[in-house]
Amino acid sequence: MGREVSNVKFQSQSLTPDRSARHFYGAEMRRHREAAQLSLVQLAKIVNSSKSGLARVETAELMPPPELSRALDAAFGTDGLFARLYDLAKREAHPDQYRRFMDFEAKATVIENYVAHVVPGTLQTADYARALFRSQPDLSHEQVEERVAARMARQERLKSDSSPHRWAILDESVLRRRIGSRACMYAQLASLLDQAATATSEVQIMPFKSGAHPLLGGSLTILTLTGASAVVYEEGIEAGRLYEDPQAVFKHRRHYDVLRANAHSLTESAALIRSVMEDYQPCAAPPT
Repeated sequence: MGREVSNVKFQSQSLTPDRSARHFYGAEMRRHREAAQLSLVQLAKIVNSSKSGLARVETAELMPPPELSRALDAAFGTDGLFARLYDLAKREAHPDQYRRFMDFEAKATVIENYVAHVVPGTLQTADYARALFRSQPDLSHEQVEERVAARMARQERLKSDSSPHRWAILDESVLRRRIGSRACMYAQLASLLDQAATATSEVQIMPFKSGAHPLLGGSLTILTLTGASAVVYEEGIEAGRLYEDPQAVFKHRRHYDVLRANAHSLTESAALIRSVMEDYQPCAAPPT
């Protein structure tokens, strides 16, 4: 057993317990595990978890599942230490949460969006994204182009063989609010229409007549990861929040499913996109 513990220590990823409560939780878990001379495999059997899941908790890549803390306290005899750390971690607003969201997005098998105001970044054309960034007066031309390039880079995986499945629910206002020129909007809606009902993507429109609903006014992304675990990113004007707690994810998932049931069908949504496209139809050049 001593040799196995030594190998685990040698191969283990370095930790940063001072970064956040989630990181401290993982560091304490490893400290107690190594003090008990347990490998990840052995601890996984004791707490009825998976080795990979525990490894991700130790390195703060994954929020601890709610039931894990009680099991760790029982295994290590820590008198509620991990339960208290979990309470801190799940309430914490992580300073690195957008970076974590981007990391999760790159690994997601399913990406589900609801947006109330603009086309989601993964579905934007370059000209549409450029027009959005140009509306921010504090961005220079170079900064705008850097952000457009970064946004387009996010979409590269969506065109590959490993593309995640995407489902987007857009408020009707997304179609009708002109961003950029008429030609820009026409091209953006045409791009949406191309992705409205394919093998890897669906687009639904939430009509004005649907009235108020729990997600109105914000934007929501649900990322399903390998193994069916999921995280949620809720975005406002200036800031966003990443939810990894299963109860919070379940609540947002329920809201999203209600929206999906009340939005236009895929066929109706495509028809509405075509109809709005007519308002942006580029004017024909006058005869010469």
